[in-house]
Amino acid sequence: MQNKGLENRGLTIGFVSGRTGLPGSAIRYYEAEGLVAPDRNPSGHRRYTRADIRRLSFVMISQGLGFNIAEIRTALASLPMDRAPNKRDWARISKKFGAVLDARIDQMQALRARLDGCIGCGCLSLKTCALYNPRDRAQGKGPGPRYLLGDRPESD
Repeated sequence: MQNKGLENRGLTIGFVSGRTGLPGSAIRYYEAEGLVAPDRNPSGHRRYTRADIRRLSFVMISQGLGFNIAEIRTALASLPMDRAPNKRDWARISKKFGAVLDARIDQMQALRARLDGCIGCGCLSLKTCALYNPRDRAQGKGPGPRYLLGDRPESD
């Protein structure tokens, strides 16, 4: 007879792997990172819940959207470990991630608008090129492609 704690935690790592498409090694990595916390049966084998499948799916989607493990761990820490998250639980995470995604979308749209002028120009208009940075003048504004990030070159 299974112990009460394992009653609802009967999914094997192979089953979870088949449902999520993640290899077992990735599932064990996410466990080591604290994103899932399977129980162990008397033989020491991991046992997962269906909620773990949801958590792992969330990890996969979040990584695809550019979130790192630390950000995902923080988000998942607000979810219950003992039950499947409900609509309110997911809405709370969605609101936080949505704000980050909105900012990223705005940044990408601004970058696309600036690059539209570059594609195919052959740099015939270096005075207006967002990538042109003679004598590395932009370095004083900080690291990275400052003009593409929104900084303006000083007037000549």
